[in-house]
Amino acid sequence: MRAFILCLAICFSSVLYAQNNTGKKPLLYHPEENAAASIEEAVKKAKAENKQVFIQAGGNWCSWCIAFNRFTHANASIDSLLKADYIVYHLNYSKENKNEKIFEQYKFPQRFGFPVFLILNDKGELIHTQNSSYLEAGKSYDKEKVLAFLKDWDRAALNPDAYKN
Repeated sequence: MRAFILCLAICFSSVLYAQNNTGKKPLLYHPEENAAASIEEAVKKAKAENKQVFIQAGGNWCSWCIAFNRFTHANASIDSLLKADYIVYHLNYSKENKNEKIFEQYKFPQRFGFPVFLILNDKGELIHTQNSSYLEAGKSYDKEKVLAFLKDWDRAALNPDAYKN
């Protein structure tokens, strides 16, 4: 009887392990992608939808990049703000493809480490580069800091009419 229960436990745990561990890391970044074309498409979509472009630069190798993505999707207020105000694009930086021309175009944001966040307007112009370490709290990110950052750079915050008497 004990052998049967042990066998059952091993089989059950193997099934759970197989379901929970595909052996693959999340693929937010795509080294093979034409980043310039994808960013151009994001800018067009942002213009059509009256939004800004939010670029999260990093790579699938970057634990903080994956953590930020999980953090933003797990928090309903941040997730909804991103969806409402931004077109999000994950710009790859890895040994397979450093996207050097794109990073040069945006004034070498990799100097801040990864992830690094870029905000583009609906013309594709860089309007802000954000060092992500300022948004961290312990081993994660700070909800209030992330929300404030996103609100500070959305179209409403940059609308000159909002500041006229």
